Amino acid sequence: MATTASRLLVVDDDADMLRLLSMRLQAAGYRVATAASAESALAQLELERPQLVISDVRLPGLDGLALFDEVHRRHPSLPVILLTAHGTIPDAVEATRRGVFTYLTKPYDSKELLERITQALAMASPAEAIPQADEAWRAGIISRSARMADLLAEARMVARSDASVLLRGDSGSGKEMLARAIHRASARAGKPFIAVNCGAIPEALLESELFGHVKGAFTDAVSNREGLFQAANGGTLLLDEIGDMPPALQVKLLRVLQERAVRPVGSSQSHAVDVRIISATHRDLEAAMAAGQFREDLYYRLNVVTLTLPTLAERREDIPLLANHFLDKLAAKYGRRLSGFAPEALKALLAAPWPGNVRQLYNVVEQVCALATTPLVPLALVQRALRVPSVQVLTYAEAKQRFEREYLVGLLKLTDGSVADAARLADRNRTEFYRLLQKHALTPGRFQSSAGERPVSPSGDDGK
Repeated sequence: MATTASRLLVVDDDADMLRLLSMRLQAAGYRVATAASAESALAQLELERPQLVISDVRLPGLDGLALFDEVHRRHPSLPVILLTAHGTIPDAVEATRRGVFTYLTKPYDSKELLERITQALAMASPAEAIPQADEAWRAGIISRSARMADLLAEARMVARSDASVLLRGDSGSGKEMLARAIHRASARAGKPFIAVNCGAIPEALLESELFGHVKGAFTDAVSNREGLFQAANGGTLLLDEIGDMPPALQVKLLRVLQERAVRPVGSSQSHAVDVRIISATHRDLEAAMAAGQFREDLYYRLNVVTLTLPTLAERREDIPLLANHFLDKLAAKYGRRLSGFAPEALKALLAAPWPGNVRQLYNVVEQVCALATTPLVPLALVQRALRVPSVQVLTYAEAKQRFEREYLVGLLKLTDGSVADAARLADRNRTEFYRLLQKHALTPGRFQSSAGERPVSPSGDDGK
């Protein structure tokens, strides 16, 4: 029987076949969603991710193979089973060559179909299928994005092996957090996880930091020191910003990866190490290789599996989740009583470009948390943190009234509170001008200077 977490999407334009297949799968314990066309199926994929798609090949509009191509493009780890009443051997070969999990001909054997479904779910192991009690491996990764769900599914699968992983993504997108998740999901979880930023340490020190040194190896080497490779033995080493590693050190790193042993600076003896390497970069390593800045042989050693993190702008559905999560966390840190974001403030967060990704969002939330004076974070505070000019959209009547008041105040300041002079400059009679002043609750006397400082009236009278 299937687990209650197993969700299947069944696609067929034959209503009777769709109903029959759904009943059989529900009886086997699966939750089943249905679609009568490929276009409808693709729309449903964006609403709720299934763990398996079962589709007829012949469909109106896009056919089953075209549906598979689009599913595979959007969600590479989502398995697809194709069913058809018109199957041929060339069709089956083509389908499996393109990556379809399996291809069954109608009338299909129900037992065989259920077996294939079980196999597909076991191999895919999507993130959504992991029981809630087993979610600790991805602690801190807050997401409802289908794109992130695919990434986490792939990360979970990669964690089972010892393959080197290259994490790509813009700065602030969460590469180190994903590396830690892979480590926690691996058989090395009980061993150390160590991260080092290859671009933040001077070249002269980075070799010693990674491989260690012996006493007397250089001026400040007053004792033997174990490097990070040895410290991470049995565990995982994250080489962050690997694209910034100096070329000379790339050669030495390649040797360590090939020999699985490190030689401390100044030593003639090597030490065996068993370390899983995860590297991360925001740089285009292919371009760096073409420019001679990154070794091709090292690239292929590190890039056994590539995982690419989406930018925050590519997973905007996660912004409200992340913003409220950070607000709760930071409110507790600062001892503030904050209940959330005003609707307009949340809209501003959703619309922001986020060049700094999740790290920038965290910083914005930290700023509003520190400055908020009300339980609900207002739009103006979010705009300030985003460095967006606060723009208030007024109605025509509000704008007219604001201009009128500011115009009257300017006239009274210019004429030192003389109504006669202000009315003359405005080309209005005194009676009408007084009505305007009353409308805006303006008192001319408040604009008068002291008697000794009062300027001469433009008309020569006292303005009374």
